[in-house]
Amino acid sequence: MEVAANCSLRVKRPLLDPRFEGYKLSLEPLPCYQLELDAAVAEVKLRNDQYTLEHMHAFGMYNYLHSDSWYQDSVYYIDNLGRVMNLTVMLDTALGKPREVFRLPTDLTACDNRLCASVHFTSSTWVTLSDGTGRLYLIGTGERGNSASEKWEIMFNEELGNPFIIIHSISLMNAEEHSVTTLLLRIEKEELDMKGSGFYVSLEWVTISKKNKDTNKYEIIKHDTLRGKSVPHYAAIEPDGKGLMIVSYKSFTFVHTGQDLEENKNETMSEKIKEPLYYWQQTEDDLTVTVRLPEGSSKEDIQVQFLPEHINIVLKGQRFLEGNLYSSIDQESSTWIIKENNSLEIFLTKKNEGLTWPELVVGDKQGEFIRDSAQCAAIAERLMHLTSEELNPNPDKEKPPCNAQELEECDIFFEESSSLCRFDGSTLKTTHVVNLGSNQYLFSVIVDPKEMPCFCLRHDVDALLWQPHSSKQEDMWEHIATFNALGYVQASKRDKKFFACAPNYSYAALCECLRRVFIYRQPTPMSTVLYNRKEGRQVGQVAKQQVASLETNDPILGFQATNERLFVLTTKNLFLIKVNTEN
Repeated sequence: MEVAANCSLRVKRPLLDPRFEGYKLSLEPLPCYQLELDAAVAEVKLRNDQYTLEHMHAFGMYNYLHSDSWYQDSVYYIDNLGRVMNLTVMLDTALGKPREVFRLPTDLTACDNRLCASVHFTSSTWVTLSDGTGRLYLIGTGERGNSASEKWEIMFNEELGNPFIIIHSISLMNAEEHSVTTLLLRIEKEELDMKGSGFYVSLEWVTISKKNKDTNKYEIIKHDTLRGKSVPHYAAIEPDGKGLMIVSYKSFTFVHTGQDLEENKNETMSEKIKEPLYYWQQTEDDLTVTVRLPEGSSKEDIQVQFLPEHINIVLKGQRFLEGNLYSSIDQESSTWIIKENNSLEIFLTKKNEGLTWPELVVGDKQGEFIRDSAQCAAIAERLMHLTSEELNPNPDKEKPPCNAQELEECDIFFEESSSLCRFDGSTLKTTHVVNLGSNQYLFSVIVDPKEMPCFCLRHDVDALLWQPHSSKQEDMWEHIATFNALGYVQASKRDKKFFACAPNYSYAALCECLRRVFIYRQPTPMSTVLYNRKEGRQVGQVAKQQVASLETNDPILGFQATNERLFVLTTKNLFLIKVNTEN
């Protein structure tokens, strides 16, 4: 059985600035342009039966404005007439009205349980589209940057059951066979699940292909489903279509099509009942491993090999337990015996005395750790001074205990830590896992449309941008940019709704639910001479914060950032904020 490789994200130190002093508020006005929409945005509000936090994450906070990463400064939205509307900006002073590029064939209002319509720009000439009723469209658009050759034409459409939204899609060309792979998200009710809300998240990995080059007919050739208990922060298909990466709080696993839920339930129950393969205990100096031997086992049937950081146990010619130990042992003084009750006892002497091992063999879950009652009592006694019935029993002491009420919001993290997982498309198994710990997910952005989307994580006070490279097995995630102190700054924005950054990393921006947009620019050289008052040194560059306030009381429904502009969508208006004037 293959085990997923535990990986870590490697931070590039030259991209960090330990002397960053903060953002200076700039009162320079930002040019802001407002366009009134012909018809309101097709907003779908949560129904009474969509009450969970997962429904809010997936549909309640949905971004109704879509950026076409293949063409700079081109955004799309879908209005309540079922029209896909596009605005492409060449010149701010000559803004036209958004134009209709496609109209959905179905009447959206006829479906009671519909979700928001979603669109993803698969390539420079292909688009995947969901009308929110459960129907998937594959559309050939022609070159979208050229209005003369642009014509949106449905190449495939099929009803796929319950409503879903599109998360990601890619276009593939193999041996003249064109295919489009897309990722769909549903939240469905599990009637048999008595724990929690009973809802689960379904990610469907669907591949549509044109098998016969003589006809234009596309059909579904592959359909795999992953299940989890939380909406993924990030989910994307690799450019070659061979893998999938997901950032989420709770893990996802593939389920086989047609798999009986009752069988699943029975399997999980039998797994719970299954007896551990071995039991182990530890003291500060050594470890004891106990293995129940099969009936009639003799000394000749057992082989135990000790290495400084490895153990190998063979019973009757079959490998019983093999792997790397959590820490080093003294192999010379480690030994084993067969007890009268037909059990094997292995004694391992720790090299690092006093070190507590959280596991015996790295990654092995087949054993059970038995705690010694005397050891538990000693640990409890050592920790006694850290607990008290009173919040601060001795306030006059030099170092009073930590008061949780004094923690700032940005210091409080979720109890469950996120993980980044890579799944293989052919084996449907997890190949790489990164435990993100307290590296809070912030947002994702497409820097290069031919690559996977980047994701931004909080590391201490900073926000670090990571570019996945599926082809580089040794260094799969590259640290490409840093937004200084942004991890700390964004935590104070309690009403934040959307977060984004420019594809060239020149600024990051976030908007609140109503009106306000905050822009955080990267440090730029100063034209005048400034000095740090405390240290007396000259300051060469300054990072600016700017605030834009929109003239509307409508809630913000969509938010996208390009290198030069911010696009903000409300129910009836589209706002353009000119952020960078240099090309």
